[in-house]
Amino acid sequence: MDFFDVVEQRHSIRRYGPREIEQDKLTKLLEAVNSAPSAGDLQAYEIVLVRQAETKHALGKAAYGQNFVAQAPVVLIFCADHLLSASKYGERGAGLYAVQDATIAAAYCQLAATALGLATAWVGAFDPTAVREIIGAPEQVTPVAIIPVGHAGEAPEPTPRRRLDELVRDEKF
Repeated sequence: MDFFDVVEQRHSIRRYGPREIEQDKLTKLLEAVNSAPSAGDLQAYEIVLVRQAETKHALGKAAYGQNFVAQAPVVLIFCADHLLSASKYGERGAGLYAVQDATIAAAYCQLAATALGLATAWVGAFDPTAVREIIGAPEQVTPVAIIPVGHAGEAPEPTPRRRLDELVRDEKF
């Protein structure tokens, strides 16, 4: 699929069909994520792959009742590893670069999933302490995004986007 088709076809899906994700597609998805750029090539993030129904239900609850999370056959939690980034970049690495690394990887995940005929949603509204406990992450690792992945169980209409002249500010200050 052409890159611009992927970008156009990617939509947040909050209803998933029961079909499991094919292992080859999951592997390709994770390989694409692994190629995402990161500050200093540190990849100061980790991904927790969740398949267990009980854990997915707990994540939906921690995401303030966004129970569609549990419908997806796979849920990926992208976490910033602050200490890893701080080891090279100090405070800015810990506070910003690690989070950027995790979010870039999550965005690659969404685009790769679309290219593979899979569906995702970016879940950013959640209790990070609860999610950290659910996935057993150490203190220096902060959950940044929950991405359910599966086969779409809905086909939502595209949402309106801002016009470029509203979004882009030319350098002419």
